[in-house]
Amino acid sequence: MNPSRRHLVPLLALAAALLPAFAVQAQAWPQKPVTVVVPFGAGGGVDAAARIVIPKIAEKLGQQLVIENVPGASGTIGTQRVVQAKPDGYTLLFAVASPINVAPLVAPASVRYDALKDLQPVAPVAVSPFVLVGRRDLPAATAADLLKLARQQPGKFTYGTDGMGTSLHVTAAMIAQQGKVNLLHVPYKSGPQVLTDVAGGTVDLAVLPVALVQGMVKEQKVKAYGVTSKQRTDAMPGTPSLAETPELAALDVESWMGLLGPAGLDAAVAAKLTQAVSAVLADPEVVKQLATGGMKPMSMSQADFTTYLARERKALAAAISAAQIKIE
Repeated sequence: MNPSRRHLVPLLALAAALLPAFAVQAQAWPQKPVTVVVPFGAGGGVDAAARIVIPKIAEKLGQQLVIENVPGASGTIGTQRVVQAKPDGYTLLFAVASPINVAPLVAPASVRYDALKDLQPVAPVAVSPFVLVGRRDLPAATAADLLKLARQQPGKFTYGTDGMGTSLHVTAAMIAQQGKVNLLHVPYKSGPQVLTDVAGGTVDLAVLPVALVQGMVKEQKVKAYGVTSKQRTDAMPGTPSLAETPELAALDVESWMGLLGPAGLDAAVAAKLTQAVSAVLADPEVVKQLATGGMKPMSMSQADFTTYLARERKALAAAISAAQIKIE
């Protein structure tokens, strides 16, 4: 036998023996607890959604999924951690647009990743509008009244969000731009802190997730001027859409929440996750819990989710450019 063939035969046999082992390993995932990084603080809208769906996904996978809140820098600190993780399926990201498609556009000098290249979209989970709320003693009953008041006193009224260059900040800037008003942005580290200060009168306005504000709106501790989606939300039936105000008729903003992994995530692992998410979103109890927080399931294939994020990046780039939002 040719000497080279003598060495090749054992190698081929070894490869053949290893292939089933690799296949079994992918099928067996997850063999240990999986960390799901939520890049925002506990108690916020993103965290609330994660705590509805992540335990249910864990049940489908038959393994513990541990939520770890890693807040800071508009969600980019937690996102960076997942970018740097091994693509073995044991570190995942539960994210929204802020660290994925907003931060790279508004702070390109400080964001050290390109989410569309350095992360693997797995599956969207839910979508929800934001809400424009104000302190209860503001002398404006409707969004139209609020815009009129703000025009009479340009630069006087403040609005809080969960940080510079987040989805909430961009949405608030779009409201101000379309409403032709000059508002002063006050960035915070987390949404719950903003809501506390609106209720206390420290800041005048805020753009925040439905799940976060609906309790205080119901208790009349803050005013709800409108949701940012074109349609009203069943979670706050008495709150109009901001688009019902003529000046804001073009406004239509909803925020997605979904799972991503590091780039290079094993295709079999991603497929298993996608199947688990689909099964969870078909559960009427999960749908009911999401609806209570103003969210609705968002189902699409992994390929469609990837395309969706790329399209969103282009749309946000235009909005951010028009609003001149830039963090040096």
